[in-house]
Amino acid sequence: MKIICIGMNYTLHKEELGHTEATPEPVIFMKPDSAVLRDGKPFFLPDFSQNLQYETEVVVRISRLGKAISPKFVRRYYDAVTVGIDFTARDLQNRFRAEGHPWELSKGFDESAVIGDFIPLTDVGNEVQNLHFHLDVDGNTVQQGFTGDMLFKVDEIICYVSKFMTLKIGDLIYTGTPVGVGRVAIGNHLQGYLEDKKLLDFYVR
Repeated sequence: MKIICIGMNYTLHKEELGHTEATPEPVIFMKPDSAVLRDGKPFFLPDFSQNLQYETEVVVRISRLGKAISPKFVRRYYDAVTVGIDFTARDLQNRFRAEGHPWELSKGFDESAVIGDFIPLTDVGNEVQNLHFHLDVDGNTVQQGFTGDMLFKVDEIICYVSKFMTLKIGDLIYTGTPVGVGRVAIGNHLQGYLEDKKLLDFYVR
């Protein structure tokens, strides 16, 4: 299973990170399969970061093998959607970037890809670009997004990625986070919603 993540896919999030330049193509990075955390299991804060941040995202699941997928047929290649968290060691990411080094370690560490319960696309009317989602921390909404605001839509992302690598059944695509990322602390209770459906529910330990 591959975990394919899209960076800076919402304008306001780009601005909060200090990036104002145009993005002509999707920004792609990967997480290893050891990054997956599911079934409501707790997330344990790693000791290598002092600024561990949540990034709430809509996640789609690939449902068939595909390479160089045509836009005409791309809707056949994903079948379910959920809410996930792309945990980021922001202090490490900033340091690696400043040094001109790759920053995979700040994103791809163990259990950094929290995944909620998937629901069929048919449950949301097959309208993946018309979904509201949000994250609550300790009962307070801290991040909200609307998939219609994506700079690169889900279909575009899948077609683009499939030019470079074969997509396989069960691969996950984290589609980018909106504005409002923030730090987590031990004891936080995180709950993620897609429309009115709570699909993600776990604690930070």
